[in-house]
Amino acid sequence: MASLAEKRLPDPEDRPVDPQARPEELRLLEALLFASTEPLDLATLAKRMPEGVDVKVALAQLQADYALRGVNLVRVANKWTFRTATDLSWLMTRESTETRRLSRAAIEMLAIIAYHQPVTRAEIEEIRGVVTSKGTLDVLMETGWIRPRGRRKTPGRPLTFGTTEAFLSQFGLEVLGDLPGLEELKGTGLLDSRLPTGFSVPAPSDDPTLREDEDPLEADDNLELLLTPAADPDTSQGS
Repeated sequence: MASLAEKRLPDPEDRPVDPQARPEELRLLEALLFASTEPLDLATLAKRMPEGVDVKVALAQLQADYALRGVNLVRVANKWTFRTATDLSWLMTRESTETRRLSRAAIEMLAIIAYHQPVTRAEIEEIRGVVTSKGTLDVLMETGWIRPRGRRKTPGRPLTFGTTEAFLSQFGLEVLGDLPGLEELKGTGLLDSRLPTGFSVPAPSDDPTLREDEDPLEADDNLELLLTPAADPDTSQGS
């Protein structure tokens, strides 16, 4: 039996070390992200990197390297991209050629779609309590923040709407779950603190998969015609 003196004491150098990407791996990853015109997901980056590279580790290291620079490595909708550092965004204001303010109706519709998706136009109108104009939907579609997802399996098979990755990117969200909840909305004054009993804010879902009550869009769908509403109540009556 070995004596205590014969037992090997742990060597401090034997402690496990955190994995680190090699400099050449970071350069490759950096080049891929800078060259891409759109954010890249983990799977796409892994395919383009040499075999055996731990892309997650490399991304974390590259993100740390850029944390204090003029551009930061950020994750948007589970994809990675370089963006101007938030505190320097004012430098880019001259690049904006036009600023369009959303109407109150458009903001309300966008919020309803974000929190209630997939949601139909009729469901939006029921929640808002007013008729939704085609123009408002058109504006939101033009921004690229919402999209038709499918068709509800109900009479008339109305379109269902949801948000896009562009929506997440515009508002700096990684996932829809980052949207403010009930207490946060109250704290910012966007909701009255004296709400009806049982009032709740739905938990939005990022799942792009069609629900059981949705059919996929058809190849010959003309979305412009589908969005055109019936005549408004105030114009459908004879004068």
